[in-house]
Amino acid sequence: MIHATLIDTATLHAHLDDPGWIVVDCRFSLMDTAAGRRAYAEGHLPGARYAHLDEDLSSPITLASGRHPLPDPARLTQRLGEWGIGNNTQVVAYDDAGGMLAAARLWWLLRWLGHTACAVLDGGIVAWRQAGLPLTAESPAVQPARFEARSNDQLWLTTAQVQALTTTELLLDARAAARYRGEMEPIDPVAGHIPGAVNLPTENNLTADGRFLPIGELRLRFVDVLGGRPPTAAVHACGSGVTACHSLLAMEAAGLGGSRLYAGSWSEWIRDPGRPVATGAT
Repeated sequence: MIHATLIDTATLHAHLDDPGWIVVDCRFSLMDTAAGRRAYAEGHLPGARYAHLDEDLSSPITLASGRHPLPDPARLTQRLGEWGIGNNTQVVAYDDAGGMLAAARLWWLLRWLGHTACAVLDGGIVAWRQAGLPLTAESPAVQPARFEARSNDQLWLTTAQVQALTTTELLLDARAAARYRGEMEPIDPVAGHIPGAVNLPTENNLTADGRFLPIGELRLRFVDVLGGRPPTAAVHACGSGVTACHSLLAMEAAGLGGSRLYAGSWSEWIRDPGRPVATGAT
């Protein structure tokens, strides 16, 4: 049995010593990019490797890209091998934001490279601590592995493809409602949203304690917004293609497979001042 969407703390704890399992700490702060690495050094799940969103899970920013371009597949493949991840490894990713930042990003990147045996720890390190489970400051002993990627570029869209979306497709904007409406923008230089996008904030995939909604509620949330469209009609966007992965994960966990990612998202869309910007609730 592989775990391909979410995993709970008890199941992960039971497999911590399994040589076929690798845990990756993905904690990251957009406002302090060194914070995740400091937190990892202070205490992490036993055996966990650390993945940095900017350095490991993204490529350098270019004049035409968004804030977190997709990583070079060859470089990411090498990094996975350095962490000891092979094609038969069960990977578990976690962060401290309910998976809304880099944990879901790593989950999606592995799917992009053809590796489905990856799950996000439901509730992240917060749930782990609440369960009274151990943390360590020790760096793990890593046995490098060989990872062979089988990239599937049908899982994501370019800006040109988003501009060509039809009325049968649905662009879902995962950012907070105030950012979508253009009332405030703490990160990017332009406020607003892509015309035609529907706001479905990622934070509402979670309960108050940072765990995913029950599967039935999660499924209903997306079925309602799809409005009779199939799951494959959904394209997820956010600020830079990171938190949108959380909504992809939520749909997959709810049995609504096949949605896609707008990898560049809002921060890439606004690189060209000629692209239209909408504000307000629609």
